[in-house]
Amino acid sequence: MTQPTTTLALALREGGFAKAPTPQVPHAMAPFLDLREVALPPLAAGQVLIEVILSPVNPSDLFFVQGGYGQPRVQGQAAGFEGVGRVIASNGADALLGRRVSFLGTGTGAWAKHAVSDAALCIPLDDAVRDVDGAALIVNPLTAVALVERARQGGNAFVLNAAGSQLGRLMLGLARDEGLSPIAVIRRPDEAEALRALGAAEVLVTSDSGFATQAAQAIRALKPRVLLDAVGDQATADLFFAMPSGAAWVSYGKMSDEAPSLTQMGQFIFMAKTIEGFWLSRWLPAAPADRQAAVIRQVQTRFASGQWATRVAAELSLDQAIDGILPAYATSSGKVMIRP
Repeated sequence: MTQPTTTLALALREGGFAKAPTPQVPHAMAPFLDLREVALPPLAAGQVLIEVILSPVNPSDLFFVQGGYGQPRVQGQAAGFEGVGRVIASNGADALLGRRVSFLGTGTGAWAKHAVSDAALCIPLDDAVRDVDGAALIVNPLTAVALVERARQGGNAFVLNAAGSQLGRLMLGLARDEGLSPIAVIRRPDEAEALRALGAAEVLVTSDSGFATQAAQAIRALKPRVLLDAVGDQATADLFFAMPSGAAWVSYGKMSDEAPSLTQMGQFIFMAKTIEGFWLSRWLPAAPADRQAAVIRQVQTRFASGQWATRVAAELSLDQAIDGILPAYATSSGKVMIRP
């Protein structure tokens, strides 16, 4: 097989970081992406070339294409952080040749027909893991394991907002299986019963008129000391200030475009409360190798056994993606998938 030197990709139109704060979801994708042929770099030692099968659209991808994520864009390179595909060439990692792998697009992005990745960041997949699960097996699932581990440090109960998201549902199922009592916070009441079935001890709906009273009751009863936050809005701040002494607000996303007001600063002094950030790109390299391997095995086992499953909102081809990503993203909490 002749190794390709170019590939069709959703290529970044700009490089570097944005000059101003970016919203969670852009108003359109066309200002940030072009569908075109891009060059594939020669494989460095320890890299592989992957024929992409599927790649998801994560919230971090939407920040990244706008230049609002924690790493700079490379103009002309494909976007997309992760995916699933088959290894078709390698430089020193021949054991992966022909294997179906979950991968991070470390050499090039994953929203393309082909991607370059470091072999060390490729996960050979069990045959029982579906392509849709393999495509989204790294970013959300590893984050779910790490954050539930962090929540457990605060005791049996924790607060989880954006609980109806794909990541939120992964965390609820994992927390249930580990005997924890998550308080799920959502915007739409139609998701409440499904989240209770997944393992939520309480479900709070921010749009309900009695939200503040219900939240106070749940916090008094369960005494959560960790808040896992993907939103960063005023309702989140109000929940945090209602939590007991020693509570930690763990921010791992910024779905809200409005910054919260921290109205009770004395709690940081007198109640030993803290705010911290979580970024998988920092957590994963810092974890010992045996811990990384154990987490990856745990994640793959949960998908292979059916304990976890990836919900798909839409599947788009590369030529449909620029116009189709945002409408599909807005109508469902399932994943938008790109099939090159």
